[in-house]
Amino acid sequence: MLLLAFDTATPAVTAAIGETTPDGSFLLRASASSVDARRHGELLAPTIQNLLTESGLVLGDLDHIAVGMGPGPYTGLRVGLATAHALADALDVPCHGVTTLDALAFATRRTEPFLGMTDARRKEVFWARYDDHLTRVGEVRVDRPAEIDTGGLPLVGDGARMYADVLGAEDTAALEPLHPDAAAMAELALLRLHRGEKLAEPAPLYLRRPDAVEPGAPKKVRQWVR
Repeated sequence: MLLLAFDTATPAVTAAIGETTPDGSFLLRASASSVDARRHGELLAPTIQNLLTESGLVLGDLDHIAVGMGPGPYTGLRVGLATAHALADALDVPCHGVTTLDALAFATRRTEPFLGMTDARRKEVFWARYDDHLTRVGEVRVDRPAEIDTGGLPLVGDGARMYADVLGAEDTAALEPLHPDAAAMAELALLRLHRGEKLAEPAPLYLRRPDAVEPGAPKKVRQWVR
């Protein structure tokens, strides 16, 4: 079972191709990541093509698509989701959504509770609590760092790094990984599929309204008569 995974919900553009072997173990065929918050649309498609070439595959060999569904800033998030839907429709393969913070958490391999955080802009972070790298407790939230009760738990992610002083994270090296890794996302998605679990629909997880809004009706202009 070959699966292409990618995520553009953070400043990172990350993609990977993985597969499940007959005994149920995970094999990473290829992966690549770069951090550039302004070039999601430019980097994603070439990255996917390079991975296919590196793996000796073509798009028609893929059995599944998995995409990071956020939360994340509107523009970057839409690049990944639109690409995932387009590829899945063209190839007639299933498309699955993976919460970006779940992929970040899975990459930690932690077996004790911790908090995962990514940058939400507006001086806020997206965050969630995990009992371990596989188990999220509750829903993903968005808050100002000063409003989050960390309970003294370890923190991971770029959101924690950006507000380390507010959150009391003294050892910034312990906050890694900072960004989601599509290799971890591919492994997590394939693990859930192998277990027969139902993955999420590939729909955007925004948590708040976008900055851009439709303009309202034009104001009436009163004519003055002299």
